Amino acid sequence: MALPARWAKKLEASDPADEIMEIQMGPSHPASHGTIKFNLKLDGERIMDCDVEIGYLHRAFEKMTEQGTWTQAIPYTDRLNYASPCINNVAFALAVEKLIGIEVPDRCKYVRMIMSEISRITDHLTCLGMASGEVGAQTVMFYMLEARELLYDLVEAATGARLTVSWCRVGGITRDLPDDFGDRIKFAFHNLEAVMDDCDKLLTRNRVFIDRMSGIGILPRDKAISYGLTGPLLRATGVAYDVRKADPYLLYDRVDFDVPTGDRGDNYDRFNVRFQEIYQSQRIIEQAMRQIPDGPVNIDDYRYILPPKEQVYNSIEGLMNHFKIIMEGIKVPAGEIYSAVEGANGELGFYIVSDGSGRPYRVRVRPPCFFGMAALNQMLIGHMIPDIITTFGMINMIGGECDR
Repeated sequence: MALPARWAKKLEASDPADEIMEIQMGPSHPASHGTIKFNLKLDGERIMDCDVEIGYLHRAFEKMTEQGTWTQAIPYTDRLNYASPCINNVAFALAVEKLIGIEVPDRCKYVRMIMSEISRITDHLTCLGMASGEVGAQTVMFYMLEARELLYDLVEAATGARLTVSWCRVGGITRDLPDDFGDRIKFAFHNLEAVMDDCDKLLTRNRVFIDRMSGIGILPRDKAISYGLTGPLLRATGVAYDVRKADPYLLYDRVDFDVPTGDRGDNYDRFNVRFQEIYQSQRIIEQAMRQIPDGPVNIDDYRYILPPKEQVYNSIEGLMNHFKIIMEGIKVPAGEIYSAVEGANGELGFYIVSDGSGRPYRVRVRPPCFFGMAALNQMLIGHMIPDIITTFGMINMIGGECDR
């Protein structure tokens, strides 16, 4: 059988006398995060072309979510971006609630917002810590991972898990915040600020770090827009697009925060945008904790939310409602909807289609770092092999999102 033209061209043997060398980097490479391959064309160590292959992780997220009930899809969203799972949970729940036409109580909105921003901080700390370690700043990496543990303690206190939390529900959340959550946040932020100050002193004016990051991976503003980039990759070019500002959801219109931007669109700007967003997330969380009202965290409609256990155990109505939601799934009206939130890497959107049954008919996700990987070729051409590491690190590729 003849190979498709694209693959036949890839498998052509290169001319030994040609100055351009073709070499494969990854997928089993410590800096390619295990699931990415770079097909490089090199002139010496200078990159002439880079064909990025992302297809080494196959989990079929979108089709898996169509096999279970609407609620059973939530654990799959955790695995999309495991560095910020609460944001993924909230994004999916908001999309389903938008299609149903229900609105959760204000306390639930505040809790979702607080946990989303905590997840944003843990995601940025993971990205910046790993990127620092990859250019030799091991101390900064350990500092940021130490700070991330402080935030994971908050996630565990609120959800009962640290990484794959499966915490949101259509119509609410699994549990309210613990009574001492405000004190826990103050302790975590006090230590986080000390760590961030240390990292700032170690990195921001470090000559080696600046030389490795500044002027590398530049992507002009118009190209960033044409590739559909969002999040820190787009804001690093100077475009202050943030879903939380452009199309406020939850209660982001009640809190004050800034949208950090860069001006050159290089790796140094991307690093600084994420670094500054950590402080902005802190501002949002502190304001939300001051504003959060008392009240329920779930809607009072047992067609969509599980009834309390005392009703399940002591009334036939509660038992039937529980049984129908678990076995048949909640009934979402027939229709289609697109709903987006600001993920740690950019616009995270869900397009869902319902046929009126207890299972999603179609689920499609708009993963932000998928678009970043599409633009990676443009960021790398003309640079050197070591620049692949820093540029790829600043895209913050998460394999679970890129799985198509």
